[in-house]
Amino acid sequence: MSDPMSDPSLQAASDPRHDPAAEVVELCRDLIRIDTSNYGEEEGPGERKAAELVASLLDEVGIESRLHESEPGRTSLIATWGGSGAARPDQGALLLHGHLDVVPAAPEDWQVDPFSGEVRDGYVWGRGAVDMKDFDAMLLSVVRARARAGRVPDRPVVLCFTADEEAGGHKGAEHLLGVARDELEQCTEAVGEVGGFSTTVRGRRMYLIEAAEKGMAWMKLTARGRAGHGSMINRDNAVTELAAAVARIGAHDWPVRLTPTMKTLLAAVAELAGTEATPENAEALVEEFGGAARMLGAVLRNTTNPTMLDAGYKVNVIPTEASAHVDGRFLPGFEDEFFATLAELCGDGIDIDYVSKQQPWETPYDGDLVDAMSRSILAEDPDAIVAPYLMSGGTDAKHFNKLGMRSYGFAPLRLPSDLDFTALFHGVDERVPVDALEFGARVFDRFLDDI
Repeated sequence: MSDPMSDPSLQAASDPRHDPAAEVVELCRDLIRIDTSNYGEEEGPGERKAAELVASLLDEVGIESRLHESEPGRTSLIATWGGSGAARPDQGALLLHGHLDVVPAAPEDWQVDPFSGEVRDGYVWGRGAVDMKDFDAMLLSVVRARARAGRVPDRPVVLCFTADEEAGGHKGAEHLLGVARDELEQCTEAVGEVGGFSTTVRGRRMYLIEAAEKGMAWMKLTARGRAGHGSMINRDNAVTELAAAVARIGAHDWPVRLTPTMKTLLAAVAELAGTEATPENAEALVEEFGGAARMLGAVLRNTTNPTMLDAGYKVNVIPTEASAHVDGRFLPGFEDEFFATLAELCGDGIDIDYVSKQQPWETPYDGDLVDAMSRSILAEDPDAIVAPYLMSGGTDAKHFNKLGMRSYGFAPLRLPSDLDFTALFHGVDERVPVDALEFGARVFDRFLDDI
């Protein structure tokens, strides 16, 4: 007869410290209370205090970590764990990664202090609650509980908490590719944000696992002309040339292009809708996701959104130079089309400089790791559907993929059907349900049993 106390769920029940969900809420609140706002090129508080907290939490359960700084205060952390048992010989280490920085928040716009970690109406509120101190807390809660219980994975695991993800990861994950390359090169697969969250389609919960990501082209466009008096004729006006280019870029109707990941997702939705997925009905199928269509609609095509304009210094002076910033995102497999079209839209006389240029990626939605993610969700929510999706934004996976890892986004959350979850990313009143955090910790604990 097997020992009943070998069942992980019974172990958790016998000692609250072994429950993977026991401290996830408090850890999330503690991380939110540390202001790690990332202002891009401007100075900010940095991530060091958060990295030091993570290091102390791991140290408490016997996991040694190493801090790496690209600049003073811009701190990332790496730790190794597991690998003491009979791991499969064909299997490398698994990278579990999250970022510690958040985008800025204007307190006057919020119902609560965005760095309070307040619990209200069944939610943890604060900047980073969904992007992504929630997953940092899940990961820490699960690892700490398992370490206390002696439930260490046979497979080697690299834990990584990074700086600077919200500004392209150049001072975080990209920096780690140089200073911690030996540890990272051991990893053949990676799991981080953004995926594993639920959305409701025709009354069924569907959990979306990130298996692909658009490329990033943050651009500065510059037009140069002849300075002069605002009252005179000037046919070499930099502002005019720039404005025309920006208008063309912003108004361009990019065609629908379906990648393998989105074909799989839309096929699952089409089955619920009693139809078949085609490029012609792709937009209608995406609308089935409700609020999540805001994000999923953006991964049916390349996108270019003008975001900043800068020109001149006085109303009656025609300036020599005018500039604009554009956030461009391009689909895996359609890079050439994107950049060729962009050049046509800009036209002659517009210089393009890249603030950040990162390649897209797409990982096949198959294999043991995908099966483990699906099983762990269905064990907690048996009637759900699990499917892949393509992420419109960027994550640190872009950097880790340079080492050949198969990457996925899997930060599981079971969400209310009426919550407009995607609007909370970088939004006002960012918050995550308490029971979703606890659900995510339980799912991730099951996932680690199966890696």
